[in-house]
Amino acid sequence: MSTTSHTLAADPHARWNQRFADQSYLFGTAPNVWLRDHAALWSRGQHVLSVADGDGRNSVWLATQGLVVDAFDLSEVGVAKAGRLAADQGVAVNFSVSDCDAYAWPQGALDGVAAIFVQFAGPAMRDRMFANMVSSLKPGGTLVLQGYALKQLDYKTGGPSEPSYLYTEDMLRQAFGGLEILELREYEAELDEGTGHSGRSALIGMLARRPSQAHVAGGKSI
Repeated sequence: MSTTSHTLAADPHARWNQRFADQSYLFGTAPNVWLRDHAALWSRGQHVLSVADGDGRNSVWLATQGLVVDAFDLSEVGVAKAGRLAADQGVAVNFSVSDCDAYAWPQGALDGVAAIFVQFAGPAMRDRMFANMVSSLKPGGTLVLQGYALKQLDYKTGGPSEPSYLYTEDMLRQAFGGLEILELREYEAELDEGTGHSGRSALIGMLARRPSQAHVAGGKSI
């Protein structure tokens, strides 16, 4: 699931079902640009998970690139729409309805994780979700992540209104300290992702890799 400009509700399941109930796709059907521009680090046939996938734009696009894709979201309405999008595109995605805590995260099995605007989680749940992302990657597996930065509060063009739900570079470096960070930058861009994310936005993008088993301290390999 991606973030919205509304205050986080007490019942996220009902709220997201309502948000996805419209026949149009809340965040459009095109993939997120950060994901699209960095997905070439995965090869055809590799196994990738799209976290909190919403109504399917990212998972379905990844499947069109020849990847084996799992995806989950809290909203069964969103997952049903994602299934229809996959059918329209002629691809298969292994969809599940689940929240981040209940999802059966694989351990050390994935070539990649896509985490795009998964900023519905407060700090405690976010810590658990980030830890599960890391543990699900196999050695050499990579994480592609994008979210809103704190400055997004000035723009109000998407994302949560609670500052603790937003990202900083320091927070991401600490949360993913066990990974090799390949790229981490804060920047601004115009988003055009349906009605959910639209307009000038303050963003953070990150690429990170789980070290191979041959990796040792000091950045050397054996």
